Amino acid sequence: MTLFGTIGPTLLQKAAELDLPDHVFNWLVDFFEGHSHRTVYAGDTSGTKKINASIIQGSSIGPASYIITSSDLATIHPDNSMIKYADDTYLIILASGVNTRAAEINNVTNWATANNLALNMAKTTEIIIYDSRRKQPHMPQPLPGITRVDSLRMLGMTLTRRLSASEHIT
Repeated sequence: MTLFGTIGPTLLQKAAELDLPDHVFNWLVDFFEGHSHRTVYAGDTSGTKKINASIIQGSSIGPASYIITSSDLATIHPDNSMIKYADDTYLIILASGVNTRAAEINNVTNWATANNLALNMAKTTEIIIYDSRRKQPHMPQPLPGITRVDSLRMLGMTLTRRLSASEHIT
């Protein structure tokens, strides 16, 4: 058993390493203790299940929780980069690093598992952006389980594979 049990262990372990006042840290511990969830739909109520993840989506503390939890999530290849915002993570891989895609996705999946999270493959997509003034580049095969898209909504803006914002403006 870890110091913080099964409720938010990695978040609380990482928060303990921050220079937080004791009362703020203790508030976090209290906040994450004893959370449960049930769903009410069309008059029916599900059973209650204990929440054992360290990020509660939709909560006011959710984005800050993700920032703390994801502070050690990094690419494994130095030419690749990540953008993390609220509870979304964007992996940026240049054309010269196309062969690193599978390793990077595997790295994120392993990190998520170690942090009591799961990579949502239903929301995981790939977009290949290229200069429309040049010949379309050779497209690598899509990775298994990852959908390739022509446009992507990122940080509130829609970008197309030709790096155009026209779809967003329309």
